[in-house]
Formats: sequence, C-alpha cells, structure tokens
Amino acid sequence: MDTPAPDSHPPPPSTIGPYRIEKKIGSGGMGTVYLATHAETGQVAAVKVLPASMSREEGFVARFRREIEALRKLKNPNVVELYDDGVDHETYYYAMEYVEGATLNDEIRTRGRINWREAIGIAVQICYALKAAHDAGVIHRDLKPSNLILGTDGPVKLMDFGVAQIFAGTRLTRTGGVIGTVEYMSPEQAKGGRVTKKSDLYSLGAVLYAMLTGRPPFLGKTSLEVVQKHQFGRFDKPILFAPDMPHWLDDLVCQLLEKDPDNRPPDAYVLSRRLQEIVKKVDLSLQDETVAIEDRQQKSALEPTVAAETRVTAAAGPGIGTVMRDAVRRELLEDAEHGFFGRLFNNTWFLVAALLLLILGGVWWYNSRSLTPEQHFEAGVALMKEDAGDSWIKARDDHFQPLLDADPDTWKEKVDPYLQQVRLYELERRMTSGRRVGRLQRPQTEPERFLLAAVQMRELGQLDRAEQWLTALVALTDGDEAHADVHRLAAKLLADISAERNRQRSESTLLKDAFARADAHLKKGETKQARTVWRSIITLYGDNPAAKADVARARELLASTPSE
Repeated sequence: MDTPAPDSHPPPPSTIGPYRIEKKIGSGGMGTVYLATHAETGQVAAVKVLPASMSREEGFVARFRREIEALRKLKNPNVVELYDDGVDHETYYYAMEYVEGATLNDEIRTRGRINWREAIGIAVQICYALKAAHDAGVIHRDLKPSNLILGTDGPVKLMDFGVAQIFAGTRLTRTGGVIGTVEYMSPEQAKGGRVTKKSDLYSLGAVLYAMLTGRPPFLGKTSLEVVQKHQFGRFDKPILFAPDMPHWLDDLVCQLLEKDPDNRPPDAYVLSRRLQEIVKKVDLSLQDETVAIEDRQQKSALEPTVAAETRVTAAAGPGIGTVMRDAVRRELLEDAEHGFFGRLFNNTWFLVAALLLLILGGVWWYNSRSLTPEQHFEAGVALMKEDAGDSWIKARDDHFQPLLDADPDTWKEKVDPYLQQVRLYELERRMTSGRRVGRLQRPQTEPERFLLAAVQMRELGQLDRAEQWLTALVALTDGDEAHADVHRLAAKLLADISAERNRQRSESTLLKDAFARADAHLKKGETKQARTVWRSIITLYGDNPAAKADVARARELLASTPSE
C-alpha cells in the first residue's frame, strides 16, 4: 500500500459532504474543525474532520463515531448541537452548531481572574450541560476551559465529546488508561480507575478554581508530576488568590476537589442549586447591611427634627392629644413595672443569681472544651501527619507554639523537630512560589538570596548550575545555626535534583528500550505491535518537554509506517 508523504499543513478541502469550507477555525488531537456553509440550506456550521492518517485506524474511527453518538444523545442549550455526519471519499466528518465567541481558556488568559459572580454564572451553565449529559448516560471525561465557548450573545456551550464515550458500553468501563487533560483530571482518572459523573464534577471544580484564581489547582513540569499531585497533593485554597470571593464559594470549590468522590456534591443539579444559593446569601447579607446603614442614617436625620418639635411643644404647652398619649404611656409603663417579669427583672438578688450562673456556666464550658498539654501535643502530631500546608501551620500556631510558650523546659525537645519541619516547609514554599507564605517574607538574608537564585536556575532547567550553587551553599552554611533552615533546604533540593536526574535517566532508558522493541517488531513483520509502541510513547510523553525529540520521532515513524 502506498503511503502518502506526511504533510503538517495540508491545504483545506473546498467541500466536505454538502458543506462548502470557508476557513480552518481549530484543530486538536482528534481532528480539524472548519467554518462551513451548507450548499443547499445556507446554514453556517462548524465541520469537524478526522485526519486521513487516523481514518485508517479502526480505534480512531470508533472513537470519532462515539463522539458523534454522544452529541446525538444531547439536546441542551448549553451543549453544541449536532447537525449531521457522514463519510466523504473516506473522510469522516460531522457538522455541528457554530458558536461565535472565545473559549473560556482564552478568557482566563486575557483577564487573569474572573469575578466570582461571573464565574458562578458560567459554572451554573456548565452544570446544566453536565446534567443533560449525565442524564443521557454520557460522562464527558475531558472538561476543561478550552472545551467551553462563551457565546458572544448566547449561553456557555460545552463541546468536544471525543473522550466521553471511549469506555462506555465496553469491558473497560471500570478500569482503563489515563484519558483526559491532566490539569483538570480527577484523581480516579489519574490512576486509570473507574470514572463516574462525580469525575466531571471534580473537573468542573478545577475549571472554577482556574476562573477564580487564573490558574488550575495543580501545575508541574511534566504531566506525570501533575497527575501525581491530583492523586496525592494539596492545593492552595482559592480564597488566598481571590480574597474578595465569599467563603461559601471557597468551601464549595474545595469540596469539588476532594480526592474521594463520595465527599463531592452528589450531582450537577445539586451543585447548580448550591452555586445559586451562594449568590442569594451574599445579596441577602448585603441587603441587611444596607438596611441597617439606612436605618442609622434615617435616625440621625430625624434627631434634629425631633429635638425641634420638642422645643416647640415645650414653648406652646401640651395639647389634648399629647396629654392623652402621655397618660396611656405612663399606664403601660406602670403595668410593666408591677407585672411578674417587671418585678422579677427589678429584683437585685435575681440579677446577682443569674450573673453567677452565667459565670459558672462559662467556666464549665471553657474547661470542658480546653485541652490538656498532652492533648495539645497529640492534636499537633496528628495534623503534622497530613500533607504539608494549612494543617502544619495550624499545628504550630494552635498546639506546638502555645506549649512552648507555656512550658519550654518540658516541651522544647518534643516540639522542636515539628517546628523545624514547618519552618522548612514555609521557606521552601516562599522560595519556590514567589508568594508570601505564613508569616515570612521573601529573601531576608544573603543565604536566602543565594537559595532563591538556585531555585530559579532549577526552574529554568539549568540543573548543573543549580547543583553547583546548592553544593556551595550547603558547604557555606554547614554548622551555622543562624542559617540552619537554609542549609537543610539546600540539602533537600540537592537530593531532589539527584532524584530528578535519576528519573530522567530512567525515562531515557525506558524510551530507548521502547524504540528497540518497536524496531524488533518491524523486523519480524509485526507492524501492528510496532505502531502500538509508538502510539504509547506519544500518549505518555506527549506533554513532556524533555521527551520532545522522542515524541517527534515516534510520530514520524507512525506516519511513515502503513498499518497492516
């Protein structure tokens, strides 16, 4: 079979099926999208075409058809509508609704952070789209900002169901490969586990996090690093980046990003209601505050008028109406004073007894809630067993530091190792994130400045130079108690670089062995097995900058080697 020479930029076709192609408007891993017009009806559409190289692969064709089937099931204002589909001279295509507007990803890149009210409005519409999909038995599996279009004059639209049905109806529904976009992938997807509608809710939580903060909850140098963070890492609460957002929204985003699906909201409908309730709560609290301010202003404005009326009345003498009013008021006051409750609250001994009861109750409540020093220590140790972050800061501030302040002789030796861990965590966060963490500021000493420079070298990929600086810094601060934390962190980062080099060597060996196996398959005439190895390399290392050359080589071999 003749194999056409690979062309990275083939010219767009003039027609596909009944559609006249106007221009290319997008492309992705599963096809190219063109703006087109129906030759007979004049209807404008977005036409997605499966590349010719993929049309020869049964797996890609089946996936493309499942995407069509998923869209066919969905009729919702927040999901792009499928018009028709077909095959034109072995070219698979389908036509869908064309939405004028930018993707949510473009909007986040342009604006940085999106106002929390607007973010909730967008998220509610995404909930409507997910509810429609889930009700139809479709799990999207790849919800991310680039798959959401903010219509210029219309609703938010969810698109790209290319991954949605890849496991549906097959024996791979329970387990399978890692499918989706790593920055917005649920922990269960990250480990190739069973995916449910709550996996889409996790992804929506990550999208909402990105809208509110301008970045996804987890970032990393490689896809593998991000995948691991989704499974085991802790993210910074979104309210740290967007302090103007209501705490109810912060709590809900954190619940959506729970590792355990059972701890997330039950479904998209419930989530949409909870999001809308947040807006109502904020508006109600603002309304109450506004009413209180207006009452105070009105009272202040009336005080001069009341005073003036009092002066006039005093000068003119009381009228009949005033005399009657005062008589009724006096009668009511006398009745209250001599009634049961009036007499009770005017009794001095009753008031003394009530005050004593209140004091004793407060003492009992405080004693019942206060912890012994040993309980404080145990509570702090339990928090330190959690992932580094807010739990460690809470352990220090609420448990270890009070023990040290109250009885340093007893507790210093026991709590110092934990306080050292917290200091090291804060220093590392400050050096690596460039933000204020805890109560520390950015570089305060000369060794910290050197440490920060080494960290930046490492982030730029200058591992050799970073290793030299860290080695020198470890030697410079060795035995210096004033800079003990810098010494420990520099040593830790040195160990991290060593581990990173070992991992890179391991990846290089793995890739080298993989190409060797593919070559062996080719020599035996086992083309299918060789192509499978190359596709695996592309899937696993496609987002790894360090493996860019190997991925390009695998793509070239895949394109130039015909399938059996």
